Amino acid sequence: MIVIVDLLLMLIHLSYSILHAVIQTFLRPRLKCIDGELCLITGAGGALGRLFAQEFAKEGAHLVLWDCNTAANEQTAKLARELGVQVHTYTVDLTKRQNIYETADRVRAEVGEVSILVNNAGVVAGRRLLDCPDGLLERTLLVNCHALFWMTKAFLPQMKAKNHGHIVTIASALGLFSTACVEDYCASKFGAVGFHESLTHELLAEDMDGIKTTLVCPYIVDTGMFAGCEIRKELRSLIPPLEPLYTVQQSMKAILAEQQMICIPRLMYIAFLTRALLPWEANVATYRFMGGDKCMLPFIKNVELKTSNGHIKS
Repeated sequence: MIVIVDLLLMLIHLSYSILHAVIQTFLRPRLKCIDGELCLITGAGGALGRLFAQEFAKEGAHLVLWDCNTAANEQTAKLARELGVQVHTYTVDLTKRQNIYETADRVRAEVGEVSILVNNAGVVAGRRLLDCPDGLLERTLLVNCHALFWMTKAFLPQMKAKNHGHIVTIASALGLFSTACVEDYCASKFGAVGFHESLTHELLAEDMDGIKTTLVCPYIVDTGMFAGCEIRKELRSLIPPLEPLYTVQQSMKAILAEQQMICIPRLMYIAFLTRALLPWEANVATYRFMGGDKCMLPFIKNVELKTSNGHIKS
C-alpha cells in the first residue's frame, strides 16, 4: 500500500515538474538577486571567464578570480572593477590539488566565504590520442574534471553550514555526446557532467535545498579553443559556433533562475536525446551525415601547425 501511495505521489510530482518546465519555457522565470554575494570564477583570464566576471559584476556580486595567467586575470579584474564591485585575484594552477586547497584557505582568510562557485576553467590537448603526450592528456583531465572535486571540497563545507550557495559547472555538449579525435576532452567533460549530477543528487538527498546547482552544456563556443572545427558546410549556418557573449548571457539567465541544466543552443537537447534513444549505428550514420565524425580534424591540423612553428609547447 505504501508503495502505491509513493508511486502516485511520484507521478504527481513528475507531471508537475514537466508542466512547470513547459511553462518556464514560455514565461520569463523570476531571477534571484545576488547583490553582495561572493562569486569565485576559475579560468577568469579566458574569454568566457572574463565575460562571466563582467556579468556577475553587473548583478552586484563581488568577485574572486582564479587563473594560471596572472596578466590575463588582472585584465579581467580591471574590467570588473570598472563596474563598481570588489575584485580579488589569485594565480592558481588547477592541475595541483594542494595549490587549490592552499589558495582556498587564503580566500577564506583574506576575503570571506564564497557563496557562488563557477567552475569555468577548461583546456584541450588538440592532438590525436596516439600522438598526444601523456602529460597533456593528464592536464586536460586534471583541469576539466579533477579540479571540480578539489574546488567543491574546498568551498562546499561553508555553503552547507549555512545551507546557502550555488555551484555552477561549465561543461560542454561533448559531455553529453562524443565525437572523434578529442578523447581527452570528451572524457573530462563526461566526467564533469557525472560529477555535477551526482553532487546535485547528494545535496537533494541531504535536504540542502538552499544550495543550488546549474550545469551548463554549450556547443562549440567561438573563443579560439577549437579553432578550425567544422561540421558539414551545408549545415554550418544551422549550427554555427556560439558567440561567447550569447553563451554567457544564456548561462547567466539559467543561473539566476536556478535552472538545474541548460544546453546551448536548445538544439543540443535533440542530439542528447537521439544519442540515448537511437541504436549506435543510427548515431554513427547521423554523425557522418553531419560531418561530426571528422569535424575535429581541421582543428587538430591547426594545432599541429602551430606546434611545428613553435607557438605551442608540450
